[in-house]
Amino acid sequence: MQTPDPRLVAAPWRTARATLWLLDALEAGGKPARFVGGCVRDTLLGRARPGLDLDLATAEPPERVLALVAAAGIKAIPTGLQHGTVTAVVDHQPFEITTLRRDVATFGRHATVAFTDDFTVDAARRDFTFNAMSADRAGHLFDPFGGEADLMAGRVRFVGDPTTRIHEDYLRILRFFRFHAGFGREAPDAATLAALGAGIAGMAHLSGERLQHELWKLLAAPDPRAAVRHMDGIGLLAWLLGARVELLPFERLVTVEPAPDALRRLAALLRATADPPRTHAGLVQRLKPSRADAERLARLIAVPARDLSAEDDGELRRWLYRQGKDAALAATLFAVDRPLPGFADRLAALATPRLPLLGRDVLARGVPPGPAVGRLLAAIEAWWLEGGCVADRAACLAELARRLEAPDRP
Repeated sequence: MQTPDPRLVAAPWRTARATLWLLDALEAGGKPARFVGGCVRDTLLGRARPGLDLDLATAEPPERVLALVAAAGIKAIPTGLQHGTVTAVVDHQPFEITTLRRDVATFGRHATVAFTDDFTVDAARRDFTFNAMSADRAGHLFDPFGGEADLMAGRVRFVGDPTTRIHEDYLRILRFFRFHAGFGREAPDAATLAALGAGIAGMAHLSGERLQHELWKLLAAPDPRAAVRHMDGIGLLAWLLGARVELLPFERLVTVEPAPDALRRLAALLRATADPPRTHAGLVQRLKPSRADAERLARLIAVPARDLSAEDDGELRRWLYRQGKDAALAATLFAVDRPLPGFADRLAALATPRLPLLGRDVLARGVPPGPAVGRLLAAIEAWWLEGGCVADRAACLAELARRLEAPDRP
């Protein structure tokens, strides 16, 4: 008889009040529910963290799930009834509950499904073997496709035939590399890489938002270098960026940065194309990132590479004033080929300077509106910058008074 897996038994999320409350509600109708997806995978690998997503699968149809959850006094949201998905919120924590399904027909991303009571049939629909595992409330692991062995070996493997899985949803091409970046240690086999490469053209039908979501997650992995190399090898990276790219600057950045930063890594890739501004414009049009992300990428692409780690605090403050902390850190990381312990902390400890003088301060001293106001402000700004951005408002006002009294004032 199968015994519970000790890693699952020890998982705090399995016995949390909210989890047990929801399980009792779902199983009140007599049908079992199981944990599926990332919570099982990450727990087996020792990566589970507080706040991880908890997804459940059940043989109960979605309308019955809504009734069972509501009967237990739990808030239920019909987030995707046609696909069998209900979201329950327990103690402010969301749980996604999906009725077991089998494919009747698939059309790229979209599929016609029928509900089933067979957990193995439902698992066969999933993308990768380690995402097809499930666990019951007692901690028993169900692994119909060898996902645990693949997970421990660092092997990303499709459930069934790769070409078939890819044609069901072309986003699985990018998801393959996202999971390879996060879990992979073993190189993909030639047949899988061939199937991934052959499916790239089908990705043209995917929304930019879906592509962006996966790419950002991929680049945020602790070390995505191998995955990005494989993407480059099959032409996927050039397809996503709209240009060929030199990988060395990106790979060097990954080795020196103090913490993963998806957009900074993407900026390193874009900077290494033949025409970075044009590549950036095309990527924004294709992937439709938020305005904040698009603007940050543009700033990081434009920042000159310069090692600021040996500069004194005055020069660092001048950079922070002109470019900001994000750009100052990126400029240094783009320039160096070694880790810089403590540099990010040093930057963080410095306040971003602001010139403590405004145009109205000049006007208040009797200077009439016009070019003279701007010239005075620019002169005092240059004096303030030269002094390392440390002069306070009183000192700046005193310098303004001195310049107004000088016969050759600007």
